[in-house]
Amino acid sequence: MSSGSSRWNVRVSSSSSSSSPSPPSPSSSSSPSSSSLESVVSSLKWDEKGMLVAIAQDADTGMILMQAFANKDAVMNTVTSRKATWYSRSRDKLWIKGEESGNFIEVTSVYADCDGDSVIYLGKPRGPSCHTGAQTCYYTQLDGPDGAIANNQVKEHKKDFAHTHEHGAGAAPTATPTLLALQRTIADRANEPVVEGTKPSWTRRLLSNHELLCSKVREEADELCQALEKNEGVERATSEFGDVLYHSLVLLHAAGGDVNDALATLRARFNQSGV
Repeated sequence: MSSGSSRWNVRVSSSSSSSSPSPPSPSSSSSPSSSSLESVVSSLKWDEKGMLVAIAQDADTGMILMQAFANKDAVMNTVTSRKATWYSRSRDKLWIKGEESGNFIEVTSVYADCDGDSVIYLGKPRGPSCHTGAQTCYYTQLDGPDGAIANNQVKEHKKDFAHTHEHGAGAAPTATPTLLALQRTIADRANEPVVEGTKPSWTRRLLSNHELLCSKVREEADELCQALEKNEGVERATSEFGDVLYHSLVLLHAAGGDVNDALATLRARFNQSGV
């Protein structure tokens, strides 16, 4: 990113009434003046139709939720209302995600890219972000052995890619960050059928034996500490941290928890003196 890119940083903090807290702003959290808001937004790189691409991203997980075109009024409304807003070219009007479905994306920050021709709405979705019911609009993988290219899954004209999984299903094939993909894999292993005479996966064994699971979490945490105490190096510490993270996620699943809630809890602590 170029050294001058910081001038494109447009940031707004969410209100304290939100059910999921927002990350702290390094600068003042006061609302921007209408004149500065309009001047900064106007200085972005708009196309000949007065549009740019606005991408919605989960503030906790990093998951890309959706994207659409926005005009100046849409971006300014997003900053001031903290509701992700785009411009519908077919209806020739602003549209706020969730105004009909209730699945709002509550925006905590707005960022522009280095040359100002696209923005990211960083926030928390209140339900599925895709009109198909998927958590993200990006549920169709093109490459890979199970992707659309290998299976000649051609998109039909004016139709969405096939969406057959339920929102939130463990096996939902979406473009998820590593941590969410690991959680999904753990959920898949938990639902594996038990076949007599076959060896279950390590995850399934852990989930069926909480005593073993807890002992592994303690063991891996101790090995992580030893990596530091015995000066075993960064590679060893990184490897042990990965083991702690994996076993902790299995324990969280066994307890009925979700990594999204854990990340939101961590984000809430950014404003506390204990962090």
